[in-house]
Amino acid sequence: MSDTPIKIEVNCETGIAVEVPLTQEEIQQRELDAIAAATAKHEADALAQAEAEAKESAKAKLAALGLTAEEIAALAK
Repeated sequence: MSDTPIKIEVNCETGIAVEVPLTQEEIQQRELDAIAAATAKHEADALAQAEAEAKESAKAKLAALGLTAEEIAALAK
């Protein structure tokens, strides 16, 4: 088995599928795409975490003002 990743090209007219090794440029692009996807996921996770922390902070501040848990929940809707 080869260490080189492959792609499958299908001829839509004949239905014949052919396995073709990826070129060095295609391999590099896959690596760049994987890095970009990981970066985007990390940014989205960080944004979601910051949003959750802001929400909890707001709830704590409302509770400190004397609002009940039910009143705070009603405001969140």
